[in-house]
Amino acid sequence: MMFTNPEIGMIQLSAFIVVILLGFPIAFTLVAMGVFFGYYAMGTRVFDLLVTNTYDVMSNDVLTAVPLFLFMGYVVERSNILDRLFYSLQMSMRRVPGALAVATLVTCALFATATGIVGAVVTLMGLLAFPAMLRAGYNTELSAGVVCAGGCLGIMIPPSVLLILYGATTSVSVVQLYAAAFLPGFLLAGFYCLYVIIRVLINPKLAPRPPELERHIPFTEIFTALLTSFFPLAVLILSVLGAIILGLATPSEAAAVGALGSVVLAAAYRSLTFQRLKEAVYLTARTSAMVCYLFIGSWTFSSVFSYLGGHEVIERWVLAAHLNATTFLILAQFIIFLLGWPLEWTEIIIIFVPIFLPLVKTFHIDPTLFGILVALNIQTSFNTPPMAMAAYYLKGVAPPHVRLNQIFAGALPFVFMVFITMALVYIFPGIALWLPTKLYAN
Repeated sequence: MMFTNPEIGMIQLSAFIVVILLGFPIAFTLVAMGVFFGYYAMGTRVFDLLVTNTYDVMSNDVLTAVPLFLFMGYVVERSNILDRLFYSLQMSMRRVPGALAVATLVTCALFATATGIVGAVVTLMGLLAFPAMLRAGYNTELSAGVVCAGGCLGIMIPPSVLLILYGATTSVSVVQLYAAAFLPGFLLAGFYCLYVIIRVLINPKLAPRPPELERHIPFTEIFTALLTSFFPLAVLILSVLGAIILGLATPSEAAAVGALGSVVLAAAYRSLTFQRLKEAVYLTARTSAMVCYLFIGSWTFSSVFSYLGGHEVIERWVLAAHLNATTFLILAQFIIFLLGWPLEWTEIIIIFVPIFLPLVKTFHIDPTLFGILVALNIQTSFNTPPMAMAAYYLKGVAPPHVRLNQIFAGALPFVFMVFITMALVYIFPGIALWLPTKLYAN
């Protein structure tokens, strides 16, 4: 039986989904599928395509920022800076309802700007803040939800590796994406904090107030703690991100300065050892290699898929449904939400977002706005059962009596905060687009 080329393209996409659900490595599956179906479509030219894509990835200036930001994050993560930061914020917020939970969320938001590594932040806060909240008598589900939701903010808040990959995949300026992500990212963090405070005000038993003696801490002690933990990290972050957003440096140049600054900061805290530095370099090399192979595979896969006419089939199907911009956006985000269950965010960004991109242009949707909505949406994939990776990260370090269904139950309310933020960003696009428009109008 003969098949048309677009049908072969849809078979290629379906086969890829089936194979990765069976547990095969994503990057090598992409390469294998691209070469196999590419050989059918274009013969031996597919090998030239593979070599060209490999060279393009290795010479991509945007992707240079990825290992540098990863190295910065891993050095900060392994230098015990987080425990100092959490302790100082905990003291400064001791009179806020649910102080430990709010301090955890603020710590996660700040640490996200220094790392952007979800698994690392959830794991570290699971070891540091989660036991502290349980010892203070906090509700287990609320405590687990706070750690899972806060730890995922690194996906959204710059220097988000996701936004770098989205920019490299879609040719959207990473600088503008960073500027666009600032307000939505911290708006989401603010909604998390507001949700915790309101729940604690309604039911104080969820987060008992600390003893009176612990609430009376001298101002000088609080100021000293903030001065030695919060301000050095804040200066490093603001220097790196400020240089990018104000146009003083490219993302790669600013990331290089940030990587050097993280080493200096770790040395200043006397936490820089050869073993920790070696671990940071190893983790950076491993993660960067994974990202590069994903790009090589996805660009080959996408090129063959387009050559076969797969994009045209999807575009014709969507246009035949007579959707408008709003209904298309809802459909696209719903599909990405569902893809977040079986797939990781890297596959969604590199493989499936390019499928939607021609339709984004057809419906005249700003690709920067679309990217911010995607970044917000992917927050949900880390906290939505059955494949809520943040819950599994936390379960791996949580006390034995904490059950996985308790972590799921605690994380789900924060997913609705993400949906509220997405709705506000779509209804009021200025939340995302005002800052890049203001800074880069010319």
